[in-house]
Amino acid sequence: MSIWWSLHLRREAASVPLARRLLLDSMNTAGVDPDISYDLSVALSEACANAVEHGGDDEPDPQCAAYQVTAYLDGDTCRIEVADSGPGFPAERRRGRGRARTHLRESGRGLCLIEQLADHVHFRNRPGRGAVVSFDKILKGREGTLLRAS
Repeated sequence: MSIWWSLHLRREAASVPLARRLLLDSMNTAGVDPDISYDLSVALSEACANAVEHGGDDEPDPQCAAYQVTAYLDGDTCRIEVADSGPGFPAERRRGRGRARTHLRESGRGLCLIEQLADHVHFRNRPGRGAVVSFDKILKGREGTLLRAS
Protein backbone atom coordinates (compact mmCIF):
# COMPACT_ATOMS: atom_id res chain seq x y z
CA MET A 1 0.00 0.00 0.00
CA SER A 2 1.23 3.49 -0.83
CA ILE A 3 -0.02 6.66 0.83
CA TRP A 4 1.25 10.14 0.01
CA TRP A 5 0.07 13.47 1.36
CA SER A 6 1.28 17.02 1.67
CA LEU A 7 0.08 19.85 3.93
CA HIS A 8 0.70 23.57 3.67
CA LEU A 9 0.30 24.83 7.25
CA ARG A 10 0.41 28.19 8.99
CA ARG A 11 3.25 28.65 11.45
CA GLU A 12 0.94 28.31 14.43
CA ALA A 13 1.18 25.87 17.33
CA ALA A 14 -2.30 24.52 16.49
CA SER A 15 -0.97 23.12 13.20
CA VAL A 16 1.34 20.62 14.91
CA PRO A 17 -1.35 18.24 16.24
CA LEU A 18 -3.12 18.36 12.87
CA ALA A 19 -0.03 17.02 11.06
CA ARG A 20 0.58 14.46 13.79
CA ARG A 21 -3.03 13.17 13.68
CA LEU A 22 -2.96 12.81 9.88
CA LEU A 23 0.28 10.82 10.09
CA LEU A 24 -1.06 8.55 12.85
CA ASP A 25 -4.31 7.96 10.95
CA SER A 26 -2.42 7.18 7.73
CA MET A 27 -0.15 4.70 9.49
CA ASN A 28 -3.08 3.09 11.27
CA THR A 29 -4.85 2.66 7.91
CA ALA A 30 -1.71 1.09 6.45
CA GLY A 31 -1.40 -1.28 9.42
CA VAL A 32 1.88 0.08 10.84
CA ASP A 33 2.97 -1.19 14.25
CA PRO A 34 1.73 1.31 16.88
CA ASP A 35 5.17 1.75 18.49
CA ILE A 36 6.72 2.77 15.17
CA SER A 37 3.76 5.03 14.42
CA TYR A 38 4.21 6.72 17.78
CA ASP A 39 7.96 7.24 17.27
CA LEU A 40 7.41 8.82 13.87
CA SER A 41 4.58 10.99 15.16
CA VAL A 42 6.83 12.35 17.92
CA ALA A 43 9.59 13.02 15.38
CA LEU A 44 7.09 14.80 13.11
CA SER A 45 5.80 16.88 16.03
CA GLU A 46 9.34 17.98 16.84
CA ALA A 47 10.06 18.91 13.22
CA CYS A 48 6.79 20.86 12.97
CA ALA A 49 7.39 22.64 16.29
CA ASN A 50 10.82 23.66 15.01
CA ALA A 51 9.29 25.03 11.80
CA VAL A 52 6.66 26.94 13.79
CA GLU A 53 9.27 28.49 16.08
CA HIS A 54 12.13 29.12 13.65
CA GLY A 55 10.59 28.71 10.20
CA GLY A 56 10.31 32.24 8.91
CA ASP A 57 10.09 35.90 9.57
CA ASP A 58 7.02 37.26 11.30
CA GLU A 59 5.74 38.93 8.17
CA PRO A 60 2.16 39.36 7.00
CA ASP A 61 3.05 37.49 3.77
CA PRO A 62 1.23 34.10 4.03
CA GLN A 63 4.08 32.30 2.25
CA CYS A 64 6.54 33.38 4.96
CA ALA A 65 4.06 32.46 7.69
CA ALA A 66 3.70 28.86 6.51
CA TYR A 67 5.55 25.57 6.33
CA GLN A 68 5.01 22.34 4.43
CA VAL A 69 4.81 18.73 5.62
CA THR A 70 4.99 15.84 3.17
CA ALA A 71 4.74 12.16 4.08
CA TYR A 72 5.28 9.10 1.90
CA LEU A 73 4.33 5.63 3.13
CA ASP A 74 5.44 3.21 0.47
CA GLY A 75 5.80 -0.49 1.16
CA ASP A 76 7.84 -0.86 4.31
CA THR A 77 9.26 2.68 4.37
CA CYS A 78 7.97 6.02 5.63
CA ARG A 79 9.67 9.26 4.58
CA ILE A 80 8.70 12.61 6.07
CA GLU A 81 9.85 16.09 5.04
CA VAL A 82 9.18 19.36 6.82
CA ALA A 83 10.17 22.50 4.91
CA ASP A 84 10.04 26.07 6.13
CA SER A 85 11.04 29.54 4.93
CA GLY A 86 13.28 30.42 7.87
CA PRO A 87 16.98 31.23 8.07
CA GLY A 88 18.05 27.59 7.76
CA PHE A 89 20.19 25.32 9.88
CA PRO A 90 23.59 26.43 11.14
CA ALA A 91 26.54 24.86 9.31
CA GLU A 92 27.51 22.67 12.29
CA ARG A 93 24.02 21.10 12.38
CA ARG A 94 24.12 20.24 8.68
CA ARG A 95 27.47 18.52 9.21
CA GLY A 96 26.07 16.45 12.10
CA ARG A 97 27.71 18.46 14.86
CA GLY A 98 26.32 20.92 17.36
CA ARG A 99 24.60 18.30 19.50
CA ALA A 100 27.02 17.97 22.40
CA ARG A 101 25.54 20.66 24.66
CA THR A 102 21.84 20.34 23.82
CA HIS A 103 21.13 18.42 27.03
CA LEU A 104 22.17 21.52 29.01
CA ARG A 105 19.69 23.86 27.31
CA GLU A 106 16.00 24.36 28.02
CA SER A 107 15.15 23.96 24.33
CA GLY A 108 16.85 22.65 21.20
CA ARG A 109 16.51 18.95 21.85
CA GLY A 110 13.96 18.33 19.09
CA LEU A 111 16.43 17.74 16.27
CA CYS A 112 18.40 15.29 18.41
CA LEU A 113 15.18 13.49 19.28
CA ILE A 114 14.33 13.16 15.58
CA GLU A 115 17.75 11.62 15.02
CA GLN A 116 17.08 9.06 17.76
CA LEU A 117 13.60 8.11 16.54
CA ALA A 118 14.23 7.83 12.79
CA ASP A 119 16.55 5.54 10.83
CA HIS A 120 17.99 8.25 8.55
CA VAL A 121 17.84 12.03 9.03
CA HIS A 122 19.00 14.78 6.71
CA PHE A 123 19.11 18.51 7.42
CA ARG A 124 19.56 20.86 4.48
CA ASN A 125 19.16 24.50 3.63
CA ARG A 126 17.50 25.88 0.55
CA PRO A 127 19.43 29.11 -0.09
CA GLY A 128 17.06 32.03 0.29
CA ARG A 129 14.10 29.69 0.82
CA GLY A 130 14.49 28.11 4.27
CA ALA A 131 15.35 24.71 5.66
CA VAL A 132 14.22 21.11 5.20
CA VAL A 133 14.45 18.28 7.67
CA SER A 134 13.74 14.88 6.14
CA PHE A 135 13.72 11.55 7.91
CA ASP A 136 12.72 8.01 7.19
CA LYS A 137 12.11 4.78 9.00
CA ILE A 138 11.61 1.18 8.02
CA LEU A 139 8.09 0.18 9.01
CA LYS A 140 6.86 -2.96 10.68
CA GLY A 141 3.23 -3.99 10.26
CA ARG A 142 0.66 -5.31 12.66
CA GLU A 143 -0.41 -8.91 12.16
CA GLY A 144 -3.13 -9.33 9.55
CA THR A 145 -2.80 -5.87 7.97
CA LEU A 146 -2.04 -4.63 4.48
CA LEU A 147 1.53 -3.66 5.39
CA ARG A 148 3.80 -6.66 5.27
CA ALA A 149 6.93 -6.81 7.36
CA SER A 150 10.05 -7.58 5.39
